Amino acid sequence: MDWLNHIFKTLNDIVWGVPMIVLILGTGLYLQLRLGFMPLRNIVHGFRMIWRSRRPGDKADGDITPFAALMTALSATVGTGNIAGVATAIAVGGPGALFWMWMTALLGMATKYGEVVLAVKYREKNDHGQWVGGPMYAIKNGLGPRWKWLGTLFALFGGLAGFGIGSMVQANGIASAMHNAFGVEPWISGLVIAVLTGAVVLGGISRIGAVAEKLVPAMCVAYVVCVLYVLGVYADRIPGALALILEQAFNPTAATGGFVGSTVLMAVRMGVARGIFSNEAGLGTAGIAQAAGATRDPVFSGLIGMMGTFIDTIIVCTMTGLAIVVSGVWNSGATGAVLSTQSFEAAMPGVGKYVLAVSLAVFAFTTILGWAYYGEKCWTYLVGTVCEKPFRILWTMGAYVGAVATLDFAWLVADTLNALMAIPNLISLLLLSPVIVRLTRDYFARRGVAVDS
Repeated sequence: MDWLNHIFKTLNDIVWGVPMIVLILGTGLYLQLRLGFMPLRNIVHGFRMIWRSRRPGDKADGDITPFAALMTALSATVGTGNIAGVATAIAVGGPGALFWMWMTALLGMATKYGEVVLAVKYREKNDHGQWVGGPMYAIKNGLGPRWKWLGTLFALFGGLAGFGIGSMVQANGIASAMHNAFGVEPWISGLVIAVLTGAVVLGGISRIGAVAEKLVPAMCVAYVVCVLYVLGVYADRIPGALALILEQAFNPTAATGGFVGSTVLMAVRMGVARGIFSNEAGLGTAGIAQAAGATRDPVFSGLIGMMGTFIDTIIVCTMTGLAIVVSGVWNSGATGAVLSTQSFEAAMPGVGKYVLAVSLAVFAFTTILGWAYYGEKCWTYLVGTVCEKPFRILWTMGAYVGAVATLDFAWLVADTLNALMAIPNLISLLLLSPVIVRLTRDYFARRGVAVDS
């Protein structure tokens, strides 16, 4: 087992190395330039579109509302990465890693926009008459039969990664949080998670979307309110924390307290890797959810979909990161959820750990739901709709196993597969970028607005 762990550790270091950072950030920058930074100029418009998307209109065609599709995508992205992932980035890369998470998100908005546009443009109906899409369909229908193998690779990597990063790892995080905060035995948490997961997942995208559009907004607002309290306690430290983040984004972070020090390259690497883990811009997953949304135009869906990256990283991750820095615990030597817990406990003694534990549990549970849909669509692309029910049952069982098992190796494998998912998706985005630009220009031309104005 040690040799297998070593192989994946080596592979993980390669796939999350400098070439991947350049590919992810480069693709986002390239698309931002081709689009005239349209995603950044339309952030306010994007929020208005989210509100309007609750009722897509009579001419829209899809299985759920675009709002429900966005909430399904957010349910998958707003998870342990927003709590444990941000903390790990800061614990290893220093406060400057948060800056690089911001950069990844701002560039990633164009990436996410392109993913959704292509997913809706090249979606198709399955045997049940439901709309399905995502990078595998964009590759097959957009690039043609010669590239179908690339779509198959994406679906294979996504289908395997889902069981780790989307189910077992999330369930393990819930069980650990409940055990540490409330003393609940993992097997009890596992049973509860499995029952709740099965109750939602077995109903397919309609039930997942219905739960997500109610649960996700509520949990995001509640978490932000809790973090605002922490920031309020340390309000006088916020300017200094922001200055520290900006300074250490470009300068090595010296060793201090329990922090061993970090290089600028490590800050960049951790910021990008944890940013992608959190908002999934570049992985192509959001397009799978948005392809099921009722829409009249791929760009309409893209404008809504890109806001998921902004909400996830610029809002939710920033809240966590600032809480860690202003509370002064970032250099304690702790990492992951433990570090986030310390920041909450510093501001809310005796209560903070419970607030953080509940937040992490709800975040992780919604990730299980969102990734259930992603994984299912990857496997149905590979073997057909016949696998839907068996997959949902296996997914539910996997959640229980994850809650009671030790998953260090599963986490490593899933993190590696996440990076491998990104490669086919980013290649298709670059090759199909002319389609993204053309559709965008046509959409805004009909509204009398230039894309690059």
